[in-house]
Amino acid sequence: MNEPRRILYVEDDPDIQSVAEMALVEVGGFEVRLAGSGTEALRLASADPPDLILLDVMLPDMDGPATLVGLRAIDSLIDVPVVFVTAKVLSSEVASYMALGAIGVIAKPFDAMMLPSELLGLWRSRPTP
Repeated sequence: MNEPRRILYVEDDPDIQSVAEMALVEVGGFEVRLAGSGTEALRLASADPPDLILLDVMLPDMDGPATLVGLRAIDSLIDVPVVFVTAKVLSSEVASYMALGAIGVIAKPFDAMMLPSELLGLWRSRPTP
């Protein structure tokens, strides 16, 4: 697969969802689906696997790491790259997200206009299965 086209963005804050979606669609040219919880992400991703998942760490029902574990339990999602988005960016926290299999971590607050290029950079530098 050359570049990701379809992104599932899992974020419970509607304002952050809106700004990120606009930048990903208008600046990055991505197709974006939104989920507001880990449970919704599991349902949407299993029904129609995206190319990449952008996953908030703090979610209302199950946190991002638990959501990633759930995603990896679904055969069609085992190799879908995941990027965490979080304000928790201490090196130990980032290391734990990477140990779970994330290809990267984007710190909040992020520059929405730079988000598409950050995702592409992480995509291009990821280890391929």
